[in-house]
Amino acid sequence: MKTIDVYLSPAEVGEAAVEGRVAVVIDVIRATTTMVEALANGARAIIPTASTEEAVKLASSLGRTDTLLCGERKGLKVEGFDLGNSPAEFTADVVRGKQLVMSTTNGTRAFVAAEDSARVLAASFLNLSAVAAALREEDNLLMVCAGKEDRFSLDDALCAGNLIRTLGDLNPADLILNDAARMVLDLSFAHPVDAEFLASTAAGKALVEVGLETDLQLCASLDRYSLVPEMRERRIGLPSSKERS
Repeated sequence: MKTIDVYLSPAEVGEAAVEGRVAVVIDVIRATTTMVEALANGARAIIPTASTEEAVKLASSLGRTDTLLCGERKGLKVEGFDLGNSPAEFTADVVRGKQLVMSTTNGTRAFVAAEDSARVLAASFLNLSAVAAALREEDNLLMVCAGKEDRFSLDDALCAGNLIRTLGDLNPADLILNDAARMVLDLSFAHPVDAEFLASTAAGKALVEVGLETDLQLCASLDRYSLVPEMRERRIGLPSSKERS
């Protein structure tokens, strides 16, 4: 049997929830989407931080030669940072061979909340099927939706539901779901994965308001890559043997 618990924001995640379990962090708009895009384009690693102050200090200590400072607040690039959180910014020309220190409003906090899990994977629509394949042999899972300022976020819930749905295609009777997992699974049958739907969510509307609606097309790109980023010792990267698609 495979147990899956979904948490709809990092604020719901306690130490007991993560111990000994495999965690999947989801922030469709936009942290995990951007992380997958960056790693696909050759970034060495991404180090998530809970605050901009922590990010600045860490980037300075690592040395700025091969370190990029990345992040956003209210959707926009933090003043003085190298990059914001738009996946389109993280091109191969910009990030190849670099390590990225990142702080975002919601997503990086979710990684911090899950860091004591046995494993921590990053999921988005861009790598949904690849993450599902990586989870098939795991029996005790939790999915942490980044949400929006510690509140429910429909885009992350939709991704979590589609991930459970993909796992359920193997043998639905073998899944044990908490109430939130059952709810997001139902959502996955009710809504499409496309930029138009993402634009109708609270997070999507916030992007449109700051002129970044073009990010939503990339955020909705289903199975663009077959990469499974994993966080180890607060560094998110790819296994050396993983092939990029």
